[in-house]
Amino acid sequence: MSSNVASSIPRPEHPRPDFMRDTFYNLNGVWQFAFDDENAGLRERWQRPGRDLGGRITVPFAYQTALSGIGPTDEIHTLLWYRRAFRLPPEFAGRRVLLRFGAVDDSCRVYVNGELVGEHRGGYAPFCFDITQSLVEGDNDLCLRVEDVPDRSRPRGKQYWDRGVMGCWYTPVSGIWQTVYLEAVGSHAVTRAHVIPDVEGNAITARVDIDRVPEPGLALRLVASFAGERCGEALVPMTGRRAGVRLALRGPARLWSPAAPNLYDLEVSLIRGDGVVDRVRTYFGLRKVEVAGGEVLLNGAPLYQRLVLDQGYWPDSLLTPPSDDALRLDVERTLAFGFNGARKHQKVEDPRYYYWADRLGLLVWGEVPSAYDFDGDALRGLSDALLDFIDRDFNHPSVICWVPLNESWGVQDIMNAPRQQAAARMLYQLTKAADGTRLCSSNDGWEQVETDICALHDYAADGATMAEHFITRRKVEDMGCDEKRCYVPGARHTGEEAFLVTEYGGIAFSGIGAQGEVGGMATWGYHDKVDSEAAFFARYQSVTDAIRALPYCRGYCYTQLTDVMQEINGLMTPDRVAKVDVERFREINGGAGNRQ
Repeated sequence: MSSNVASSIPRPEHPRPDFMRDTFYNLNGVWQFAFDDENAGLRERWQRPGRDLGGRITVPFAYQTALSGIGPTDEIHTLLWYRRAFRLPPEFAGRRVLLRFGAVDDSCRVYVNGELVGEHRGGYAPFCFDITQSLVEGDNDLCLRVEDVPDRSRPRGKQYWDRGVMGCWYTPVSGIWQTVYLEAVGSHAVTRAHVIPDVEGNAITARVDIDRVPEPGLALRLVASFAGERCGEALVPMTGRRAGVRLALRGPARLWSPAAPNLYDLEVSLIRGDGVVDRVRTYFGLRKVEVAGGEVLLNGAPLYQRLVLDQGYWPDSLLTPPSDDALRLDVERTLAFGFNGARKHQKVEDPRYYYWADRLGLLVWGEVPSAYDFDGDALRGLSDALLDFIDRDFNHPSVICWVPLNESWGVQDIMNAPRQQAAARMLYQLTKAADGTRLCSSNDGWEQVETDICALHDYAADGATMAEHFITRRKVEDMGCDEKRCYVPGARHTGEEAFLVTEYGGIAFSGIGAQGEVGGMATWGYHDKVDSEAAFFARYQSVTDAIRALPYCRGYCYTQLTDVMQEINGLMTPDRVAKVDVERFREINGGAGNRQ
């Protein structure tokens, strides 16, 4: 594997274990950096090689963070410039070169040696440019102009649109916040390799896209293996830019589940004669998720979900995980608390999180970051973010449910506004069209239109109140659980949907972690803070037992895994120190987290 990886480079590991080439050259590290508050950069042609931007930043950390070397700060700078030089490794010679970004918030122009090679919009999606024709011998100049306007019509998630913090919204993230890297490819390159499992048939269908119309003689070779043993292969002509290949798997079906997170490897190669034009390594899990008769079924068996809400923030790096170890530890700690899944809240997480969830056996709900105004830009932004999310993370078996909307954020008038109801239906149908292998909770929390999951949020302070709110499923579906209605008037629902309480709890401690104010706002949790571990467990067991006693409920999601800034209702502090006895919590929560 080509790599300039050294211990001094932050996030040195390959960012996409589900889409890996051996030609990986990491561009993280110290870059030149400048704010452009006067919007002078284009006029003065800062993209020209040789201009020192004056400042320095550590990529892939946003300027608002401590690990960037600039923050922490809540100052808003809407225009940012980045620059660094790079030389290609010798093994890239004679090959096409791809420049890849994990994520840049929110829109950017990319220049190589002063030439514009591409533009991208969308703060959570990966993107790639072929920069071969812009390269020179020796040092090459890479420059970015980034724009991140505090626009409520863009998918923002928990990024606050003003200075400071507010409610349950936090410091925003601007610019490069995931790994930047180079890859070398041949005359044709694989751009997509989605795997659709067939549990009953012990087979898969691989849908492979390439970036150019193939020349005669180009073939697609697939090799599947399990634990190093080949278990399936196919070689077919590549006659167009897309191919769908069914591949039967030899041997017993090794199904993926939290209790047995079995993973198959898949090598996807473009072949011409005896030579390999391009090769990508991915993996898949053989598993099936469906909803029927009010149950979520995993591989045909009823699944009771014990989820935790996880915001994915870190004190010194905000949305960017500080290390791969930090991601793995979050998955391991989630399991240690007795959860079998996580609802990643309002964030398209670093892809290595899903990798560790795949390997360690943790179910994940993938949630699109919300916009907060309803207009054409919001519809386009949400649709693009949803499709990009599904496209990037299609092969992760841990991801079992997509969440396009949360608590009517961005569609605040959905109860009475037909256009907003149509938007929710559109996002549900778009999800099902893009991915027929997973479930969709279309407006998680309340006021649902069309959904696979009847997902309600209720922060009752005690079990008796919780039980009263959910006394029968019909009452809940007809009326709601507390102040919000379950469905909008006239919504189509059949009773086949699985019912879950997908937010509850939110118990904050006094005397542990942040207290008083953070960023000018008082720290908070739901209802009164508890002052002892005994008080915490009494309240937690009361509300949790009440949910588990509901005969029609198929799971719950506790708020939340960690404290985040002013929101101090986590089971751990922001630096991942447990506030409560983990073993006792796990015992109440139902035992080992990776049991189905």
